[in-house]
Amino acid sequence: MRKSISRLAASIGLGATLVVGTLAAPTAAQAEGKIRIAEQFGIVYLLLNVVRDQQLIEKHGKEEGIDIKVDWAQLSGGAAINDALLSGSVDIAGAGVGPLLTVWDRTKGRQNVKAVASLGNFPYYLVSSNPTVKTIADLSEKDRIAVPAVGVSVQSRFLQYAAAKQWGDKEYNRLDKYTLAIPHPDATAALLAGGTELNGHFSNPPFQDQVLANKNVHIVLNSYDLLGPNSPTLLFATEKFRNDNPKTYKAFVEALAEAADFAQKDKAAAADTYIRVTKAKIDRDALIRLIDNPQYEFTVTPKNTYPLAEFLYRVGAIKNKPASWQDYFFQDAERPLQGS
Repeated sequence: MRKSISRLAASIGLGATLVVGTLAAPTAAQAEGKIRIAEQFGIVYLLLNVVRDQQLIEKHGKEEGIDIKVDWAQLSGGAAINDALLSGSVDIAGAGVGPLLTVWDRTKGRQNVKAVASLGNFPYYLVSSNPTVKTIADLSEKDRIAVPAVGVSVQSRFLQYAAAKQWGDKEYNRLDKYTLAIPHPDATAALLAGGTELNGHFSNPPFQDQVLANKNVHIVLNSYDLLGPNSPTLLFATEKFRNDNPKTYKAFVEALAEAADFAQKDKAAAADTYIRVTKAKIDRDALIRLIDNPQYEFTVTPKNTYPLAEFLYRVGAIKNKPASWQDYFFQDAERPLQGS
């Protein structure tokens, strides 16, 4: 008998825990000198690993004349991230462009959530252990696909985008019924172990690369084939936090830019940082080879996010149509973004 996903997770000591560490109880808007950041899992958050490891926010805060206390939390899924941001539990949220567009649309004219920066450009893979699934057209009731958050995660939005290309806009959510909300580490462990009803995962690096070590797992869809090189993961905040904490916000933006420069120029040091901060059980040389992939780019400049925004408006997933990518990104006079 095939094990259930939850039983497998329990047996290997993972479970479906969504929070690592603790989040502070919701409070009023923070005064200058404190910032709470929520991240998720994977190499796509490496810039935050560098920021944390080198205490770059604190460094740039001192340049602004303030001491900044930084709190870190780890969540899984854009829905959980958005809830934490809107409840006031965190100040900076890290999630996919899909969740960002959802919360931007939801808060337009109110909290006015917008993106602060990109975390880089990376291909995301939909993988499967079902040998009959060569393309998304082969997916059926026999398949169960792990995503961070059903319907709203960037992986879910990529799958919807692909479905719309395959069957038309009216069928954009045709494959949602095959998806399950499971954190990347748990889904990766399940696919590597086998023996569960989970046979697919729309992932991100390094999890998608680790699971391909199972010879029965193969790539079904590459996000770059859908949209070309793009920025799948962003950082975002409320307008109030940005306006009420200009020095803290500036220190955060400057820290990100320094981290991007560091990671892009020294991949070996970036790999060491990832292993040190996340305590990931991954071979160092393999990780260096992975992040040295020319398709990976560590940068705060967003790339090719707008096609997904147009798509989500077209199918009715968001009500407000952004005129351009600049509608859902904050623009800073001292460091203007030149993205797309």
